[in-house]
Amino acid sequence: MIPKKPVLDLIGDGNRFSDRKTSLPRCPLCGKATEPAFKPFCSKRCADIDLNRWLSGVYAVPVKEDEDEDGERPAEGEPGEKS
Repeated sequence: MIPKKPVLDLIGDGNRFSDRKTSLPRCPLCGKATEPAFKPFCSKRCADIDLNRWLSGVYAVPVKEDEDEDGERPAEGEPGEKS
């Protein structure tokens, strides 16, 4: 028979039955406890608010515009300009 491996101590204090409270995941919008059906949000309302922010452009990934090969940006209307 193969011996079972011990349960890992996820808290790190050497006692897997620690008295420390584990922090519950919180909604990133309102801070309430998350609901499994709407994870990582607490409700459909918070999930919809977040989706609306993405779709309306409130959240955006920053982008650095590339310069031309010679180090200058092309003048408007010149070939190589992205529209």
